[in-house]
Amino acid sequence: MRTAIATVSLSGSLTEKLTAAARAGFGGVEIFENDLLASPLTPEEIRTRCADLGLSIDLYQPMRDIEAVPEEVFTRNLRRARHKFELMERLGADTVLVCSSVSPLALDDDALAAGQLAQLADLAQEFGILVAYEALAWGRYVNTYDHAWRIVEAAGHPALGTCLDSFHILSRGSDPRGIEDIPGEKIFFLQLADAPLPAMDVLQWSRHHRCFPGQGGFDVTRLLRHVLKAGYQGPLSLEVFNDVFRQADAGSTAVDAHRSLLLLQEAVGAAELPPPVVPTGVAFAELRTPDAEPVTALLTALGFTRTARHRGKPVDLWERGEARILVNTAATDRRDGTRLAAIGLGSPDPAAAARRAEALHAPVLPRLRAPGDAPLDAVAAPDGTELFLLATKDSQLPGWRGDFADLPDAPAPAPGTRIDHLALTQPWHHFDEATLFHRSVLGLGAQESVDLADPYGLRRSRAVTNADGSVRIALTVGAAPADETVHAAHIALATDDVVAAARAFRAAGGRLLPVPANYYDDLAARFDFAEGELETYQDLGILYDRDAGGAFRHCYTETVGRVFFELVQRDPGHLGYGAANAPVRLAAQHAGRLLR
Repeated sequence: MRTAIATVSLSGSLTEKLTAAARAGFGGVEIFENDLLASPLTPEEIRTRCADLGLSIDLYQPMRDIEAVPEEVFTRNLRRARHKFELMERLGADTVLVCSSVSPLALDDDALAAGQLAQLADLAQEFGILVAYEALAWGRYVNTYDHAWRIVEAAGHPALGTCLDSFHILSRGSDPRGIEDIPGEKIFFLQLADAPLPAMDVLQWSRHHRCFPGQGGFDVTRLLRHVLKAGYQGPLSLEVFNDVFRQADAGSTAVDAHRSLLLLQEAVGAAELPPPVVPTGVAFAELRTPDAEPVTALLTALGFTRTARHRGKPVDLWERGEARILVNTAATDRRDGTRLAAIGLGSPDPAAAARRAEALHAPVLPRLRAPGDAPLDAVAAPDGTELFLLATKDSQLPGWRGDFADLPDAPAPAPGTRIDHLALTQPWHHFDEATLFHRSVLGLGAQESVDLADPYGLRRSRAVTNADGSVRIALTVGAAPADETVHAAHIALATDDVVAAARAFRAAGGRLLPVPANYYDDLAARFDFAEGELETYQDLGILYDRDAGGAFRHCYTETVGRVFFELVQRDPGHLGYGAANAPVRLAAQHAGRLLR
């Protein structure tokens, strides 16, 4: 299907917005009036610029507070409308969005609204323009799509139809099944947006917190199915008011926007994409560092053994049980410090996974490969983390492990651990994009978003996982001051006995994150513990949580550069990540940072 995006959804000047939309693959745009008013280009120049970029101008918007007003006010509104229709003629736009009135002068009179909209449509018809009437969720009297349609139907004018907006429909809890009762040819335009489900005024919700389909809590897929069943033939267009998107790079936002529409079309059967290939496990995590000594000391204390070295690159393989860490000391900016740079994900079909990634605007990264190296595909996540797609053991493709030469005197790796989950901190403007990326490109399921209390504000966190939990990635973003604890990622290692693991780590010279005594006083009030159990947790800095699925015990190492490790003992039924303990952990990390 044709796709479009409202210029209000992107940041920058109108020229920058148009360029970003075209490069992302959109076929058309909605021109938001404020963007035109602020542009130095004439309407004719904008029209030419769109044509040069291969963009159609599918909608001009919005025209506000037109209908159901006293006659003298409506006369002035018609004068204003004539001026806008003349401008649209110059612009080459043939459809205008008219929002239901929020004016205090508006009257609760559907017959008056229908009559005045019919007069407006008469005037629009002189210019070859269609009028798409939309019910704003906060409209003074008309605030549901079915009410707007009744008025359009009563007006009975060929140049008057309705505009359906998923936010206005779903935010009010309206049932979209009724859309099928609207003739498809009378649905002049469709605007799509998702949103989280907060408790706030609907106007503020709409103006600041919309997001692209698949990033929020609305069932936009169901709504689209009803619209298509009604016979709608127009473009799928995004109209998203979002403070973050309006400050982020327009290019990456436009790519994310187009990806959301591709995924939405796939969900309703309107587009065929390469099917998702869900990763089956975490093969390795790669740390890049300008100084290997602190990293190797930390890994040694955690019980890892250096077992192999890459045949052609300064990369060492460290192993313990099923957990594998690569330490890459290739040229790295010292200002970046140690960071989690790449994740190896097992895949039953890496080539098919790469094809889906490319179809969803996540092109495979070019790799410098020696003649004997395994052919590894990798894609970049929105935060820059490289995701390697690696053949699983039953594949005939050569494996990545063959690129490493075993160290002759290396002892066998100690047993007893694997990677439970990885936590990636996202740049503030990539959080929603990251969630959609991991869902759409990798086929991972997204859990509910949670807020974590940080000493300097709230952080949002959302985990994505495969069905059996062998791949778990927690995505987090927050608004804390700029220091390395904000940007740190971490690797959680599973253990059957976190107390023994913590003691072994500390005995080997490792330093665990200290936890305040007040935390353990609170635990004593909330949970029952065996004699001496809570004192042991306090001595080692072990945190504790419990839900219907069982207990979750975990502790953290101190941070090296921008990376730290977590030791996790998870009861089989516990699906969380210690969110209840995050405020204590974050405060302890900030305190440790200030003391250094």
